[in-house]
Amino acid sequence: MHDDLTAQDIEMMQKELDHRKLELMPELIEEVKRTRAFGDLSENFEYKAAKQAQNRNRSRIRYLERMIKSAHVIEDKAGADEVGLFDKVELLFEDDDDTDTIQVVTTVRCDPLNGRISCKAPLGKAVLGKKVGDQVDVTTEEGDSYTVVIKSITKEKDDGLGPIL
Repeated sequence: MHDDLTAQDIEMMQKELDHRKLELMPELIEEVKRTRAFGDLSENFEYKAAKQAQNRNRSRIRYLERMIKSAHVIEDKAGADEVGLFDKVELLFEDDDDTDTIQVVTTVRCDPLNGRISCKAPLGKAVLGKKVGDQVDVTTEEGDSYTVVIKSITKEKDDGLGPIL
């Protein structure tokens, strides 16, 4: 199993990984040593909190290493008039005559509450490669379907500012 990531995604993950290994890990090790000296470990909240922070950091390091190792690097090959990665797309939802703007992003940057929809999600998959005016049928994983019309496409560059989950 792999995630489709851009070179920018991998670079951002590598920066976080380096920070966690080279800067944060030594700080957390020192904090564990410092709090261990407080005495009885069974009632030492500071020590437990330091160990938990150290374990969370190690877990995140393992996650980032797995993501980088198994990543499949993708590029946006959409034409100038087609929906591509990181583009902002204004959609008309025909069922309720409502418009909404989404941004199609890679899986590690999706944030549906802020309009960043994964290119692997049903809506993201459906609109990729489509043009302004296209009527697109979207089928959810549950089997329901709805129709959207692409009202506008705003080309965006991969600014590297989206969250890496």
